[in-house]
Amino acid sequence: MLRTVQRAATTVLGTLAAAAALSLALAEPAHAATFLTHSQATAQLSANGITWSSSGGCSNRNNATCTSFDQIRQSTISGVITLHSFTGCAVNVTAATETGHADGTYSHWNGYKVDIAKYTCITNYIHTYAYVGYIAGWGYQYRAPSGNLYTDEGNHWDILYYTCGC
Repeated sequence: MLRTVQRAATTVLGTLAAAAALSLALAEPAHAATFLTHSQATAQLSANGITWSSSGGCSNRNNATCTSFDQIRQSTISGVITLHSFTGCAVNVTAATETGHADGTYSHWNGYKVDIAKYTCITNYIHTYAYVGYIAGWGYQYRAPSGNLYTDEGNHWDILYYTCGC
């Protein structure tokens, strides 16, 4: 009887080990962030009816008067597209990955942030999110259910996309 129980236990353990090995073999690999070129990003924005503008009329990432999308994260572009699609509001991106913004992990330079023009439609929509408070030197902040952070910086919205949802 003991031998039968031992054999059954060995069979169960062997089956569990095989199942675990199979699930590891079939698991999706961890994906690194996808970064876009300026033209890849602008093509996606254009295809979705989203505009962008540059005070310097340029797209050089190393010029603070330009609006550049070089090295922007796909999730950030997807977030802008989601915002536009979900709200039906006009969206004009006024800043992205160009130099001249605050540094840090979740920065414009690292592809997590964009600035968009302040239109009444967008402002009214963002005001439906949870009010975080006033951050001295930054502005009034609102957090979407997705965790993304919207900061009213006076003449534009600064958006930090942790995810591609609104």
